[in-house]
Amino acid sequence: MQKPVYLDNNATTPLDPRAFEAMRPFFLEHFGNAMSSQHSFGWTARAAVETARAQCAKLIGAESREIIFTSGATESIHLAILGWLEAAGPEPRHVITTAVEHKCVLEVAARAQRNGHSVTILPVDRHGRVELDELERAMRPETALVSVIHGNNEIGSLNPIAKIGALCASRGVLLHVDAAQSVGKVPIDVRAMNVDLLSASAHKIYGPKGAGFLFARHTSPRVRLAAYVVGGGQEKGLRGGTHNVPAIVGFGSACELAALEMTEEGPRLTGLRDRLVREILASAASLGIRGELNGHPTERLPNSVSLTFNGLLADEFLLATSSRLAYSSGSACSSADGGASHVLAAIGRKDDVRAVTVRLGLGRFTTPDDVEQALLTLRLAFERARIVSSGP
Repeated sequence: MQKPVYLDNNATTPLDPRAFEAMRPFFLEHFGNAMSSQHSFGWTARAAVETARAQCAKLIGAESREIIFTSGATESIHLAILGWLEAAGPEPRHVITTAVEHKCVLEVAARAQRNGHSVTILPVDRHGRVELDELERAMRPETALVSVIHGNNEIGSLNPIAKIGALCASRGVLLHVDAAQSVGKVPIDVRAMNVDLLSASAHKIYGPKGAGFLFARHTSPRVRLAAYVVGGGQEKGLRGGTHNVPAIVGFGSACELAALEMTEEGPRLTGLRDRLVREILASAASLGIRGELNGHPTERLPNSVSLTFNGLLADEFLLATSSRLAYSSGSACSSADGGASHVLAAIGRKDDVRAVTVRLGLGRFTTPDDVEQALLTLRLAFERARIVSSGP
């Protein structure tokens, strides 16, 4: 059987071999604890962590001291939102987020609400993007924090973070950005964008699973956080627990590679992405199947495709694609709940049992041949699902 084509890079990416080679010595040779300060094994590990910190910071225009290593974006989001609210004091605060955030942000916002804070969930436009007028109207004198996703993990739309950041800065409101999907794919400059907090994961940019970082602005103003995970004082007391040195090294290497290759990788993936959209929609239309692009047609992640097709049986479509193409119908993190996508609902896509949504995430190792195979697989799936669903 031919190996399936992997087009689910929004869920996770393969580890870049170059990042793995950077990690390898820290599994076997340089195995010291980065907090061991009395011998060379600890010094070597500590130096590697600090090198990685600088590599991560450089990718987003930050300073090394503003990077806090975590286990991934989920933990970073908890530290950003709940850690800031706790550090800000006991009085209730107002938090604004959006209806298309990753489930982690929405769950953390719900926890903040249970803890006595007020939360506004902003609607979005039909492309899944924040409307600045709506955000401004939602702000109150007690609004303290806005949390907005940069590149949407399901539909790929990019929010205008620089404009949102400027608005938040003018009102003295902190801005947290979930950049798990956008870091390393599109340029980010936390200073120019007026971002105060930013969360990211290594495994979305060809680094290892189990590593992430939180950027927390150190100046103008300095963002103060309360520790979410307490322990032995690691990460300036903000994230206890022994450093996962190999994973941190891999994350730093992945960030450095992204910084070097993004300018070429982005246009290449955009070309493959646009070809997929164009030819998939044409293939469906030739069979009388109506397909629609989800998300913004141009202001979107260079690798991300989300298409919804009406008039198909989902089970038949899945059966025809499952052994040949790795993709998803929405967020991999929320697939276990079996419910309809909250992102698609927020942009007005109806929960129709005859509708099929395909999320394709291209990546660094996606080739034109992979695209050809994906197009053929989807064509066959359309034929099978259409024939079965149309009946005799």
